[in-house]
Amino acid sequence: MVRTMTKVVVGFNKGFKEINCTKKRYRLFKGSAGSGKSVNIAQDFILKLMNPKNKGANLLVVRKIDASNKDSTFAELTAAVERVCGAKWQSYWKIKQSPLELECLITGNKVIFRGMKDVNEREKVKSINFSRGKLTWIWIEEATELQESDVDILDDRLRGLLPNKNLYYQMTFSFNPVSANHWIKRKYFDIEHQDIYTYSSTYLENRFIDEAYHRRMMLRKEQDPEGYKIYGLGEWGELGGVILSNYSVHDFDIAFERFDSMHHAQDFGFNHANALLTVSFKDGELFVCNEIYVHQMDTNEIIESADKKQVVKSLPMYCDSAEPDRIKMWRDAGYNTIPVHKNQGSVKAQIDILKGLKIHIHPSCVNTIKEIQQWKWKKDPKSGLYRDEPVEVFDDAMAALRYSIEPLRVNQEYSNIMLPTIGGWKMKGVNK
Repeated sequence: MVRTMTKVVVGFNKGFKEINCTKKRYRLFKGSAGSGKSVNIAQDFILKLMNPKNKGANLLVVRKIDASNKDSTFAELTAAVERVCGAKWQSYWKIKQSPLELECLITGNKVIFRGMKDVNEREKVKSINFSRGKLTWIWIEEATELQESDVDILDDRLRGLLPNKNLYYQMTFSFNPVSANHWIKRKYFDIEHQDIYTYSSTYLENRFIDEAYHRRMMLRKEQDPEGYKIYGLGEWGELGGVILSNYSVHDFDIAFERFDSMHHAQDFGFNHANALLTVSFKDGELFVCNEIYVHQMDTNEIIESADKKQVVKSLPMYCDSAEPDRIKMWRDAGYNTIPVHKNQGSVKAQIDILKGLKIHIHPSCVNTIKEIQQWKWKKDPKSGLYRDEPVEVFDDAMAALRYSIEPLRVNQEYSNIMLPTIGGWKMKGVNK
C-alpha cells in the first residue's frame, strides 16, 4: 500500500526559513532559551524525512547523554509528527520507545538516537548502518555538551556517494551559547567557509512565546544582566568575571578504588535544579565523577533516582543545612547526610579553596560543565568592576561543588586527603 499525504500546513518562525533550506554541510542554530530552535529543527526534519524526494535519508540524533534524548529530542520529534500528521499520524509514522526510533511509512526513512558519553558509546556510533538508505543527517542537540573530538567522530560518518541526487550530508547543531572560549565558536563562528551556515535567534523573535515567559526574561534581565545576554539574547558569554578556570574536562576511570577518597555533595532544589555530585580526591586533586541534575522532582523521587543509579549510601553526603527536613529524608533512606553550616564568608572561603585545586570533570557531567563555564562574579553596574560575590543564578551544581570541599574549609590546616573512610574523610596527619 502506497501512503500519500494531503497538503500540510505547519507554523514556523519566519527567521528560520533560510537556514532550514540550506544544504551546507554544517548548519548551526545558536540561540537564547525559548527561541524555538529545537521545535523548528524537529518540524524541519519530520517534513524532510516524509518527502518522497528524500527517500534514502536517515537521521541520527545525538546528545552527550543518550538517556536525555527521551524527554528532549525524541519528545520534540514525536510532537512534530503529531503537528504535521494530525490524528492519523500512525498511518504515516511508526514510533518505538525501546530503543527510541521513528520510521516514516511513506519513505522508509528512519530516525535513531545515540549518546557520546564514553568510549563505548563513541565506538557504537562508528558502526551505525541502515537497512535502507544511508546516514545523511545528524542533529546534535545541546551541542556545547560535546567535546570537539566527539563531533569529529560524527562528522566522519557522513561520507560516500549518495545514489539519490536530492540527498546531501549535513550536521545540525543547536545550543545556547555559554562561553566565548568554547571550541564551537572557534571552529564554526570565527571563520567564514562555504560549508558553514550559522544563525542566531532569540525568544523575542519567537511568535509562539507567551507573555508570562517574556515577563520571566525581563526579571532575569534585572537580576542577572550577564546571564540574560546568554539565555535571553543568545550572545556568547564574555570571558571576564569567570570564577573558576582551573578545570579540565576529560575521560577518566571513576571506579572508587583508584581514588584516595570519595563522597557526595547536594544542593537542594525544585523549580531551580536539584544537583547531586559524586566527587573524589586523588593526590590532592578534585575529580567530579557523576551528577544527578533534575528539575521539579520531589525529594522521594530524587532518592528513588539515586537508588536506581546505585549512589553509594555509606559515603558522606554534604548538604545545605538550610533544608533540615530534606536532610532527614535522605538520612531515613539510608544515606550518610551531613549538613554544611553556613556562616559569614563561607561561600568566599569555599571558592578560594576551589581556586587552589586542580579540578577534573568527567564529560558525562554535562550540567556541571555548563555551569562552571558561566559561573561568574557579580558586576557593579556603575563601576563595571566585579565584586567578590557570585551570581546566584544557574549555580546549583556550583553550590554542590562548594559543599563538596567543606571538610577542607573546616580543616584548612590540612591540604591533602589520603584515605577513604565510611564515616568521613581521613586527612594527612589526622588519626580518626
